[in-house]
Amino acid sequence: MSAPVLILLGPPGAGKGTQARMLEEEFGLVQLSTGDMLRAAVAAGTDAGRAAKAVMEAGALVSDEIVLAILKDRMAQPDVARGIILDGFPRTDGQAAALDALLAGAGQKVTAAVSLEVDDEAMVGRVSGRYTCAGCGEGYHDEFKRPASAGHCDKCGSTAFKRRADDNAETVRERLKAYHAQTAPLIAYYDTKGVLERIDAMGPIAAVRDALAGIVGRVAA
Repeated sequence: MSAPVLILLGPPGAGKGTQARMLEEEFGLVQLSTGDMLRAAVAAGTDAGRAAKAVMEAGALVSDEIVLAILKDRMAQPDVARGIILDGFPRTDGQAAALDALLAGAGQKVTAAVSLEVDDEAMVGRVSGRYTCAGCGEGYHDEFKRPASAGHCDKCGSTAFKRRADDNAETVRERLKAYHAQTAPLIAYYDTKGVLERIDAMGPIAAVRDALAGIVGRVAA
């Protein structure tokens, strides 16, 4: 059996990144977050990073060429041999078809596409309140997930935190519009392929995690 390829679908703030990291730790899969990879490219000042910077800060979607180039290089590295979790990709039907072709070339296919289903208005507050540890990248939220000790990261103890420039209400609403227009149709795309799973992601993080772990345990067995 080939290594599992899992896709997490959902709008900004649905918890894709948080849940992917939990599954990575439990199942030994590798989380491939295009958002994280793009932000790293922006920070490094690479050609792709410079091209993506203005687009990302406006809350729009970067070009397929940029995303696919970064993903292809990453998937060629040996540490992904046990399987991957795609966080934030694909975002469009075109990217989904390109991903299918990329995987087919390696004798693989999408194992499961999980739709994390949420309420749009709740997402504006959820995304606007999130921030991360500047040291290790652990995610937090002003309301839902505060550090156990105020001002100190639970994971590494750092006292430095940061917020994304595009995590504001106006930009989040634009990103939600882009999601519904271009990404939501992927739910139907993967449903026709028989690999779609749905989870109510408005509940507690632990409940969502348990539901996801059940799906991963089944499809990766």
